[in-house]
Amino acid sequence: MIQKVFLTPFQKFVKIESFSGILLLFSTVIALIWANSALGSTYNSIWKYELGIVTETFEFKKPLILWINDGLMAVFFFLIGLEIKRELLVGELNSVKKIAFPLFGALGGMIVPVLFFVLLNQNPETFSGWGIPMATDIAFSLAILNSLGKRVPLSLKIFLTAFAIVDDIGAVLVIAIFYSGTINVVLLLGALAMLSVLYFLGWKGFYSKFVLIFTGIVVWFLFLKSGIHPTVAGILLAFSVPIRQKIDTKTFLDQLETIYANIKGSTILQKPILSNEQIEHIDTLEDWTTKFQSPLQHLEHNLHGWVAYFIIPVFALANAGVMVNSGVELDTALIINIIICLILGKGLGIPIVVFLANKVNLLTIPNDINIQQIIGVSFLAGIGFTMAIFISSLAFLSKPEYIDSAKIGILIGSFISGLIGYFILRFNKRSKQIDESLNIN
Repeated sequence: MIQKVFLTPFQKFVKIESFSGILLLFSTVIALIWANSALGSTYNSIWKYELGIVTETFEFKKPLILWINDGLMAVFFFLIGLEIKRELLVGELNSVKKIAFPLFGALGGMIVPVLFFVLLNQNPETFSGWGIPMATDIAFSLAILNSLGKRVPLSLKIFLTAFAIVDDIGAVLVIAIFYSGTINVVLLLGALAMLSVLYFLGWKGFYSKFVLIFTGIVVWFLFLKSGIHPTVAGILLAFSVPIRQKIDTKTFLDQLETIYANIKGSTILQKPILSNEQIEHIDTLEDWTTKFQSPLQHLEHNLHGWVAYFIIPVFALANAGVMVNSGVELDTALIINIIICLILGKGLGIPIVVFLANKVNLLTIPNDINIQQIIGVSFLAGIGFTMAIFISSLAFLSKPEYIDSAKIGILIGSFISGLIGYFILRFNKRSKQIDESLNIN
């Protein structure tokens, strides 16, 4: 019973991500059909339509696609920041023993694809795309993994989720360091000063969603104008949200009993409304509930549905619509390079590094995971949709032929890699001889 209660939050997470993967696929297909249909011109015109604030003294306008990529995606990165902080403090990355397995998997999944890209790239103009094949799309990959049902142990899903989070950390660092523009130090220092105040308040246990939203908007704007990509602000803001509860379970339950007794003894009106006494006791209950909840966990729970069911599908709809016959000359070499990096870079990089680390006793692989499952999930990691497309838009800002080429490479590479991973896991037959030779069990 204890194990079931403990695993329920993760299982709910997997369920949300799985359905998000289905929505993501649907949005991608719609975008591709729309962009290449008779209405293809409307696809581009909608996302290029400028929105913003214009007054006599102030003007701030951006195309709709940039509001999505810089604005909505900042919320996506904020959620990633919350997940990273939780995992580092109380989750699957909160100890050296827990982090070793996904950490080495993530290192192999980041370093090897980048090496493949650098070695295969022959065009100096496309070199900036080296970060594209680094990250794993957790929604798509978990959706496929979850479709396999009982053929896949829960520990393998935890492994995929954990190393995808480590991947995201690496991708965020790459975006912050290599894909930001010329830095305005004054504006950046202003943003960091505001973040420092939030960190101090969070350390003291203070949390207000109104203060967080207001400060977040200002910090986002300062990051945007300073030259640092504004999605990085989302990550940094997330780390300011405290994880600690203000009261423990025993105190909350004691108060709950008192409030229950007070509500039960309150005046009950003969009308379909509450009495003043009941309202007061319910207000008290809400106050104690707020104190009992972890601010980080509560915020993460509330945002997860919005990100999974709205932000990511909208991002896919706005970015996945590559016009095949647009007249833009595609870079075949870049397309092939990205396909190879996603399929072989991830499919070979992750298991090679994991098995080498296992050989020298730097990590322990769970007993219910075998070699074929590790290889299968490594190919699933080659699904690099969301973060890969996002990085490609940063790497090739003013070069539509390279952006379109990168997107095509990402779509094809992710599709093939996902198929290979699915069939490896679908027809998994445990080979004890191979596993024992690698000291898997």
